[in-house]
Amino acid sequence: MIKGIIFDYGGTLDSRGVHWSEVLWQGYQQAGVPIDKETFRNAYVEGERALARERIILPQDNFHTLLRKKVALEISYLPVQPDETTCERWVDEIATYCDNAAHSCIDEARPMLETLHERFPMMLVSNFYGNIDEVLRDYGIRHLFKGIIESAVVGVRKPNPTLFRLGVDALELEPHEVLVVGDSLRKDIEPAEKLGCHVLWLKGKGWTADEDLQTHPCTITRVTQVLDFI
Repeated sequence: MIKGIIFDYGGTLDSRGVHWSEVLWQGYQQAGVPIDKETFRNAYVEGERALARERIILPQDNFHTLLRKKVALEISYLPVQPDETTCERWVDEIATYCDNAAHSCIDEARPMLETLHERFPMMLVSNFYGNIDEVLRDYGIRHLFKGIIESAVVGVRKPNPTLFRLGVDALELEPHEVLVVGDSLRKDIEPAEKLGCHVLWLKGKGWTADEDLQTHPCTITRVTQVLDFI
């Protein structure tokens, strides 16, 4: 029944289902930033709001560049500001840690994506910052996707099912012929199901404890398990 596949990106292909705030928090800890997790999460939220308001991430930015901008912005919201040298060290160490983590996840997912690419047309549908095309090219997987539907480009964000409708239309298929794979039950799985798509929820560590307690009958714990379902 499956004739095409839609993948989410952030959290699905680049972090093994773990919310990106958790990956960043690990980077902060590795860099020795002297804050607690609540302080970090507040800075993370403020940083995301600023990125939504302003065009800080540019289309030509690869993921490492994105991370440097993102981390520098988050640090600017910390209650105690480091000196310039310390700030630069933190930005460099956290961005490098997170970029390496994403590289590792992409390398792990690559053989699966290549196998699926030989059998199905694939789209990528993501809430992202307007540079995901460059991110995929830099990681060497852009050619595996027929196209990209990106929130910052089309002006619609998940969980609005319109994003998935655009992905289905780009595949030139009907919803019941499409499998959607994502790491967010609320933003990926539920809207895709409402549209009539098949779904697989990649469940990792979420943003809240309530998310971690949620269940769904179509759940995987590693993105490579997609191959077991088609």
